[in-house]
Amino acid sequence: MLPVLLLALNLYTATEPAMVEPDRRQLIWNDPRPMTIADWIWGPGGEAQAPRPPFRFVSENLGGTNPKINVRDARGALWIVKFGGEVHTDTFSARLLNAVGYFAEPTYFLPSGTIWGVTGLKRAKPFVSKDGHFRRARFKLRDDGKLAYADEFQWSWIANPFLGLHELNGLKILMMLLSNWDGKDARDGDDSNTAVFLQRGSQPVTYLYSFFDWGASLGSWGGFFKRDKWHASAYERQTRDFVKGVRNGRIVWGYGGKHRHDITDGITISDVRWLLPHLSRITDEELQAGFVASGATGAGAERFTRSIRNRIGQMERISQTAKEK
Repeated sequence: MLPVLLLALNLYTATEPAMVEPDRRQLIWNDPRPMTIADWIWGPGGEAQAPRPPFRFVSENLGGTNPKINVRDARGALWIVKFGGEVHTDTFSARLLNAVGYFAEPTYFLPSGTIWGVTGLKRAKPFVSKDGHFRRARFKLRDDGKLAYADEFQWSWIANPFLGLHELNGLKILMMLLSNWDGKDARDGDDSNTAVFLQRGSQPVTYLYSFFDWGASLGSWGGFFKRDKWHASAYERQTRDFVKGVRNGRIVWGYGGKHRHDITDGITISDVRWLLPHLSRITDEELQAGFVASGATGAGAERFTRSIRNRIGQMERISQTAKEK
């Protein structure tokens, strides 16, 4: 396989393709480079791009369901700062995606800090004191000069250039591995968690396909009254039902969430075998470093790590014993 998945295909809207010039390429996955503990601590942006205080208030960001504000750091970089129950899951998921070869924006967890010049907050008001002090926040880099949202293009689980390929099905497996139940896509309009990014200055012109919101992860999947996020006990309980078996060459998954069947259906044993070499080489030490960097306690990091290792083990056993139809 080529080191990078290069597809001379069409960029997709939610329902139909839009023609693209031949000198453009589309990526959903890159062959990942070897990772170090430092990569798991700092994530896809590395230490060099980490947010640097002092932070200055720009505006409140009222998009999505979680309270957010926009700030600039000491270098002038613009960050989206999220508060609430998704700060840990966003941070860890970016590290796992990066390790396996999927695109993730530079994302960091800050246990505390101060934002200067805060005024007029609405949803974020409970999370930032009058003097600008905050606790437990996720910083996601918005303007690194390398990427821009290609808002004219959208994609969904059922309409994209990668249907039937290992690279798309591997992303679906990661959704289930992390119990991310919020699988909204272009069919959900402004609430979509899928996006296409333009890689500025690339030759040929390159578009990166991304599932960018992993906040609803590492808890329990299911309906409205069953689902949870960043909950080690809930994640442990459902681990036993992660892989339920194989039927007609297709994995039977325990997963439930938005667009469930579009995520679970059609994944084959060969898809699992394609992804496993990238997952299996991740060590427990690396996983725990990623969890601690995302705000987990030492004990919590160990519990999450055991569950992820258990889920990877279930896929390894299925891949060894099941036969492709």
